[in-house]
Amino acid sequence: MRFPPRATRIGAAAALLSALLVGGTVSATTADAAADSVGSICYNSLPSQAHDTLDLIAKGGPYPYSQDGTVFTNKEGVLPSQSSGYYHEYTVITPGSPTRGARRIVTGEQSQEDYYTSDHYATFNLIDFSC
Repeated sequence: MRFPPRATRIGAAAALLSALLVGGTVSATTADAAADSVGSICYNSLPSQAHDTLDLIAKGGPYPYSQDGTVFTNKEGVLPSQSSGYYHEYTVITPGSPTRGARRIVTGEQSQEDYYTSDHYATFNLIDFSC
């Protein structure tokens, strides 16, 4: 069973704090981009395939693609800055797609937060498990 994340919204303040705690720096532009690109989504509003992926994550697999569970580097800078290895990505199957498609779940270390993206990392929504 997955536990709700400790935060329901990650914004510019969290991005700044995260960067400072790991000894990095963050510009106002980076913090603003993280705040603008990370929203929230109710668990019940996710597509059913995202529920399937979250269930697989909770069970530890097996996953349909070899890339599932690999480190997500956040090179786009959309999610709050964290140390390498903090984030991992998992495929959300897109019916009818001949490839992995664009939908993913990205988890934070030790399942403290779960993000959903439907547009291949351009935007993310923190999953709210309380609704």
